[in-house]
Amino acid sequence: MKAAAWIAMLLWLAALAAGAETLTGKVVSVADGDTITILVDREQVKVRFAEIDAPEHGQPWGKRAKQTLIEKIAGHVVRVETKFNDRYGRRVRHVVYSGRDINRELVREGHAWVYRHWLRDETLLDDEAHARGVRAGLWSLPESQRVPPWEWREAHRVSDTRNGVR
Repeated sequence: MKAAAWIAMLLWLAALAAGAETLTGKVVSVADGDTITILVDREQVKVRFAEIDAPEHGQPWGKRAKQTLIEKIAGHVVRVETKFNDRYGRRVRHVVYSGRDINRELVREGHAWVYRHWLRDETLLDDEAHARGVRAGLWSLPESQRVPPWEWREAHRVSDTRNGVR
């Protein structure tokens, strides 16, 4: 590889590293199965789990997904590694507790879908296939109740709009 190519690659890697952010904080609240708030140096930081999507409130398995996340990490200190910020200003991250990738655990145990629109780590699809194969978590529900959250949200946006709710 030519020197110019090496320099270009190093600059690109440096730019990637500059965009990455790792925080450590105590989980002070769990909003749902894929959103938490951590306390970092007296500042509350809302974190949306990257690459996964858990059932919403009011959706089958939504309460169980949230309860599972509470049991796994509520009150504990976690490390969160930023992927990007979403349109709501939440940091979209991978969450690690005690060396465990919590995003992956939630998918593998059937508490969340792989969010294909934002997928970067395709090995998560293997974890989802495993959960589906052993009918873990939400995969144990009747097929009519297994609606991916992004489809459920869209259906509710359409019905809310038709009913005059914005």
